[in-house]
Amino acid sequence: MKLDTASERVDVYVKHPPKTKFCCPECKQELACYDHTQERTWRHLDTMQFKTYLHASIPRVQCPEHGVKQVDVPWAEGSSRFTLLFERFAIDVLRSTQTVSGAQVILSTSWDQTWNILCRAVDRGQARKQARPIRRIGIDEKSFAKGQSYFTLLYDLDRSAVEAISEGCDTSAADACFSELSQDQINSVEAIAMDMSAAFVKSACANIPLAEEKIVHDRFHVMKLATEAVDKVRREEHRDLKKEDDTRLTGTKYLWLKSQENLTDKQMSRLDEVFTHQLRTGKAWAYKEMLRDLWHHDTAAEATNYFSQWYRSVIHTKLEPMKKVARTIKERLVNVVSYCTLGITNAVAEGINSKIQAIKRRVGGYRNKDNFKKAIFFYCGGLDLYPQ
Repeated sequence: MKLDTASERVDVYVKHPPKTKFCCPECKQELACYDHTQERTWRHLDTMQFKTYLHASIPRVQCPEHGVKQVDVPWAEGSSRFTLLFERFAIDVLRSTQTVSGAQVILSTSWDQTWNILCRAVDRGQARKQARPIRRIGIDEKSFAKGQSYFTLLYDLDRSAVEAISEGCDTSAADACFSELSQDQINSVEAIAMDMSAAFVKSACANIPLAEEKIVHDRFHVMKLATEAVDKVRREEHRDLKKEDDTRLTGTKYLWLKSQENLTDKQMSRLDEVFTHQLRTGKAWAYKEMLRDLWHHDTAAEATNYFSQWYRSVIHTKLEPMKKVARTIKERLVNVVSYCTLGITNAVAEGINSKIQAIKRRVGGYRNKDNFKKAIFFYCGGLDLYPQ
């Protein structure tokens, strides 16, 4: 062992006793040492605050079946320049900091070294991954960068993990995600949560047996359509009122976007004040709030009856944006009220997407799509990342 206090470094040199036998890495046959490789160095866990390095010339054996082979060392994986213990620690640091730059400062490694540890961890986890049954899945899109650049992500909702990723957000992208599932996994699917994307519906029906009975259009996305319709009514009415110097709707945008129970006392008072004027915006908001009760029914039949009454009320108004939403829901009503039977939403997917967005924001965005995929699988893939 060599201690260099000036450089804050510890070097440990490892040798084996004479006549030690080693196993062929292919067939595990015990053989005498044939020769040694040139000395290699591995970064180990720090000794106090000093960086620690392990040095060794790795033995090679001459196997009658496989020829000359370098033996496996017990402290590191074959291509790694770090010990197993260091990599385990690095993975924990990467998970805690959620950025490569933050981890490299703590680990005293370069960005490339830290990123390579992350990549090896993902490759290791995916190699170990077993095709376990997936009862409930979700499919959603996630933007990669500004503009029309998207990924399609397939989620295991029960494990809160990203199962597959493909580029794009069309039918072929969804097909690519489903193709990564085994046939047993495909057959095990009992419910699929998604938005009302026609591309995702088409892909699910093509890949999942009896998909039409298993699709649940996520209530978050359905309510998002209704909320956007309310905002469109507000903007149209606000323009009309301003022509008459009426500013009643000025500064009220976020009152109408929230659900009633999420309003503060001050916002509720302001809403009540505006609501009493019987504006079109107030009526649209009321219909939006009524729609939220659709998911509070015990059976699909009850929910269908409730929607029919709501639809008749909305369709006879002059609130064109709300009428458009009503027609859209009606077209896919069976897969909206299926929530009452299957009881799933894409809330898990939305939570994972928020985590992905936070990670992307911390590093200022990923320019490379493959790197972005690696990061998603590392932080959200539910993989067994640690070396053994």
